[in-house]
Amino acid sequence: MADTAEAVRPVPSAAPAGPAAAPAPRGARLWRRVTPWLFLIAPLALLLTFTYAPLANMVAYSFTDWDGVSPELSWTGTENYTELFTRPELFEVFFVSGYYLVASVVQIAVALYFATILSFDVRFRNFFQDGGTLDSVLRLVGVDTDHAWLGTPFSANTSLAGVSVWRYLGLNFVLFLGAIQSIPGELYEAAEIDGATRWQQFRYIIAPGIRPILGLSVILSVSGSLSVFEIPYIMTGGATGTETFVIQTVKLAFQFNKTGLASAAAVVLLLIVLAVTWVQRRIVPDDKVDLV
Repeated sequence: MADTAEAVRPVPSAAPAGPAAAPAPRGARLWRRVTPWLFLIAPLALLLTFTYAPLANMVAYSFTDWDGVSPELSWTGTENYTELFTRPELFEVFFVSGYYLVASVVQIAVALYFATILSFDVRFRNFFQDGGTLDSVLRLVGVDTDHAWLGTPFSANTSLAGVSVWRYLGLNFVLFLGAIQSIPGELYEAAEIDGATRWQQFRYIIAPGIRPILGLSVILSVSGSLSVFEIPYIMTGGATGTETFVIQTVKLAFQFNKTGLASAAAVVLLLIVLAVTWVQRRIVPDDKVDLV
């Protein structure tokens, strides 16, 4: 009987849980939602003031005949765009961008070459480093020439494109070197055990591993070659056949007081750069790379 009574004895229920947490007051919940936007007020205000508002004004001016000075302007519709596409000389300056496009290819190739060399423990590695043999030779050897490098359109554009290569080579080199060094070293060790050559390691390990950085560099280089301004403007002012589309746009606005036409040219350039970038992203999508 004792066993039976023990068997039918009800099991005590678990201890009641503590009181449920009271929901946060409505004011506190509202504050949590608003707080992130408070931190965004300043950057959003700057973005609207210095980016989107000027862009909207530029698009509006492109449909007017404003001279950039007069408080009055007249609506001209698409007349500025018609003038742009019916005057071949306004688009001929785009051929100058070809020099910088070729220079960007050379720049990316050379930067990738040096970054790859310095990522391996190869012979004569110090030849390419700061204070190495190459720097010492360049200090001792001087090149004297009487050639007028900015005297003809071809030599001038070639020289300016070379300056562009020199200017941006270091940036791409650092980006590529950092991307290469972020690849796990175990992959190189496994490849060497399997007998892979340096070229095979570059093709199957380095190239896929740095594809996002390489794609970004290509996009920036191509779009930059279409909108070159500083180097030719500072060195030649657009003379000797070195005028680019951006220099021409600046002259239209500030030298010939055709701000409406210059705004239309800027809108066209923006659309061209966006279209080229879109095509590049479709051809080389920014996929996630997984080498492991």
